[in-house]
Amino acid sequence: MGDKILFRMARLKNWASPYIAFMAIFVVLPLLLVMYYSFFDENGFTLRYLEKFFLSTDSLNTFIYSIGIALVTTIICVLVGYPCAYFMADKQYKTPQIMAVLFILPMWVNLLLRTLATVALFDFLHFPLDEGALVFGMVYNFLPFMILPIYNTLQKMDPALSEAARDLGANPWQVFRDVTLPLSMPGVYSGIVMVFMPTISTFAVAELLTVNNVKLFGTLIQQNINAGLLNYGSMLSLILLVIIALTSYFGEED
Repeated sequence: MGDKILFRMARLKNWASPYIAFMAIFVVLPLLLVMYYSFFDENGFTLRYLEKFFLSTDSLNTFIYSIGIALVTTIICVLVGYPCAYFMADKQYKTPQIMAVLFILPMWVNLLLRTLATVALFDFLHFPLDEGALVFGMVYNFLPFMILPIYNTLQKMDPALSEAARDLGANPWQVFRDVTLPLSMPGVYSGIVMVFMPTISTFAVAELLTVNNVKLFGTLIQQNINAGLLNYGSMLSLILLVIIALTSYFGEED
């Protein structure tokens, strides 16, 4: 019996080999290369690219501005996405499940195609392609990533908890404030991470919706790598990876 279990475990490990190879080639190796080019050049180990980032006013301003845009986008997505998810999950409103599909449908279309459609819409309405268009495009593209985690959390919530609160004399606002909202926070945290991370790193959306008039941190990385400044571009990418990792860590801690 023990030999059969060991044999089955060995077969399962063999099935995992392609995934391990994929992770090693397309995840671990690129990360190691980014770290190598960030701290090593033709002269060996160096911290001058990290120092260059902190001494560069343009890089720091772009970094801070990108965080600001990401925060504004995330806050708007929370304020818009939570009510949508709440009404979708609340059975008393009899919201059909098709509503969830309607929020997923835009995700089936490529991000660039959605952004180009937004550009065409703004041109048709004669709206300026500026910072406002950028925030609108970010919210439009990433709002489903906020709604779906919150919706899944609310849908799985035990309705007996809300009923118990009402039986104890709580009004609808108190039920929401003391029961629904605290229990739905894991979905909110997941949505914040899923919106904040791609927003702070994107560059194509900013280029299209502002006609290259607004530069985000992802754009700065692209420009340096395209210009052949691989070491500095790698350092900027590493800094962005650290920010994303910290965002994910604190999201899980909460």
